[in-house]
Amino acid sequence: MLSMKNINKIAIIRLSALGDIINSAVVLQFIKQHNQNIHVEWICEEVFSPLLQNHPLVNKTHTVNLKQLKKQKSFSLLKQTISYLKSLGTFDKVIDMQGLLKSAIVARLVGKNTHGFDKHSSREGVSSFFYKTTSNIPYDENIVKRNCFVVADALGFKITDKMLLNKEKIFPNKLYKFNSEKKQIAIVIGASWESKKYPKQKIINVCNKLNANIHIIWGDENEKKDAEFIVSNTTNTTLAPKLSLTELVDFISSVDLVIGNDTGPTHIAWAQNISSITLFGPTTSRMIYETPKNIAIKSSSHVDIFKINKNDFSIKDIDEDEIINKAQGLLK
Repeated sequence: MLSMKNINKIAIIRLSALGDIINSAVVLQFIKQHNQNIHVEWICEEVFSPLLQNHPLVNKTHTVNLKQLKKQKSFSLLKQTISYLKSLGTFDKVIDMQGLLKSAIVARLVGKNTHGFDKHSSREGVSSFFYKTTSNIPYDENIVKRNCFVVADALGFKITDKMLLNKEKIFPNKLYKFNSEKKQIAIVIGASWESKKYPKQKIINVCNKLNANIHIIWGDENEKKDAEFIVSNTTNTTLAPKLSLTELVDFISSVDLVIGNDTGPTHIAWAQNISSITLFGPTTSRMIYETPKNIAIKSSSHVDIFKINKNDFSIKDIDEDEIINKAQGLLK
């Protein structure tokens, strides 16, 4: 393995999804703390690139569109993507933080000095055959700790809990100005699966019992309809504007508290050192790094992280009063 002093240029592979990229990008500040001269390039799906393109700790961002490639099944697009990845230059280390077959193949196309999770640690064990060196960390370990471990292990240093608890905000941001001195709460209602979503009526009950200005975050037209329903049945909520990824970071960085489902926009709160309550049904608090001001509320259902049950709708059983009490405590 190359020593850290011989590593001057690295590529990080974290293609998707939004929450995973948010929870992975924390490593950037620790890499630079250990070696401020290291050159970092990041490869991700095109849709998520705005988060990283102007990041002060990322020297260059490269994008792929594997979803389009899978959808179109175009040989010419495949050939173009392979050629592009091979043309990115020489790296001392290519680190795959995702641990999937597709990300491992991307890593191997980018360079020979690849590093990733070993076959016992990866979500898809076959990915490990594409790496020159590997790290071993249990798959059921906290996702943020896994991200940090595989990078730090590749580069020969350690990222501790103390470092994570005292981290700087992950993304640069501008601040929104709200026309009220009341506390500002953002509630994230969307998620990639229906079973991750907290019921609309229960969100209404939570809103009606909180003395704050509440902004309902939405992502698509269906979520917007749900958000409008919540706003129409409460007196202290407003519909958040349609937000780009960078605007979403700005907005969430400006509020006092975020309440939301296990989804990317909710994870931004932790990234930006904003208080948060994340609600879990079919997934677990393994997906966030809990702190005194970033807490999880999990339903009573059992979760097998090796075989997630997307039909587990137990999130609906989370008591509104538990959310309200936690929110009031964090707002103080």
